[in-house]
Amino acid sequence: MDRRTALALLATAATPWPAFAQTPTEPATPRPLPDLLDEAERLTSLKTVLVMRGGETIAERGYRGNSLTAPTNIKSASKSIVSAMVGIAIDRKLLQGPDQKIAPLLRADLPAKPDPRIEDITIGNLLSMQAGLGRTSGPNYGRWVSSRNWVRTALAMPFDDEPGGSMLYSTGSTHLLSAILTRVGGKSTLALARDWLGPLDGFRIAAWDRDPQGIYVGGNQMAMSARSLGTFGELYRNSGKTPEGRQIVPAAWVEQSWQPRTTSRFNGDGYGYGWFLRELGERPVSYAWGYGGQMLYIVPSLELTIVMTSAEDNPSARTGYRDDLHALASGIIEATAAT
Repeated sequence: MDRRTALALLATAATPWPAFAQTPTEPATPRPLPDLLDEAERLTSLKTVLVMRGGETIAERGYRGNSLTAPTNIKSASKSIVSAMVGIAIDRKLLQGPDQKIAPLLRADLPAKPDPRIEDITIGNLLSMQAGLGRTSGPNYGRWVSSRNWVRTALAMPFDDEPGGSMLYSTGSTHLLSAILTRVGGKSTLALARDWLGPLDGFRIAAWDRDPQGIYVGGNQMAMSARSLGTFGELYRNSGKTPEGRQIVPAAWVEQSWQPRTTSRFNGDGYGYGWFLRELGERPVSYAWGYGGQMLYIVPSLELTIVMTSAEDNPSARTGYRDDLHALASGIIEATAAT
């Protein structure tokens, strides 16, 4: 089964949301990018939009005084960056691969009397949110981040499914990856990110929160600018290579990360290793999504990278705002495909 077919099975097709959808009386011709970005200003939470094609910026906009170079909290969009770091760690032989069991790596933080199933959880299960452990996101997030030891608390969550079962979206899973990277890499996750992704010109993590043990938060509370996030997106769009041709993330890891492995019960989209998967503008798209509407869309068939940053204090899913951003992305994809 190829990726497009798999996406059709796992992800819901993009629906035309009211904010940007064409009505039957409107022409079928896609609207130009400038018009789309002008109209997007009415989305009051939207801060910036950046559109890159083939490595070149073809459109950008900062709304209400927001800048594309100012750091913003990209929230869970940072899960895609942690996934990239896992791929690099595997390539450097610091980790064995997605099938490696996590219990030996985190033995000191396992519960005193762990559920035997904890021995079955793999690196890949954490990446695809299929660890089976109870979620630390959503209603459990506040209690988790108030705990004295986030790694131990995440590992002590009761099992809600078998390892490798259904998708249980949980920032705790990505935080366990950050703890693992710290231990096998011998440095903080931030130091590793600067070492491993440093050769990518324009990539910069401006700030990143840590847990009580000093481990950088896996999959949340990371500040980057829209331009820096776009630079990271271009790295993946270019199969892990810098514009100069240096391979930073293995190309095979990029491909593995974008293979659908499960389905989100919240939005019906596919999910790979730290990336959501769906179709937008009739094109397969891999995207990173952070709370409030921090978005990074990659459209390989058009050599297209789209970044959107938003205010961080409002949810984007249940308000319909995420759907507005998807619709804007669809319009950008259609306009780009028509040129």
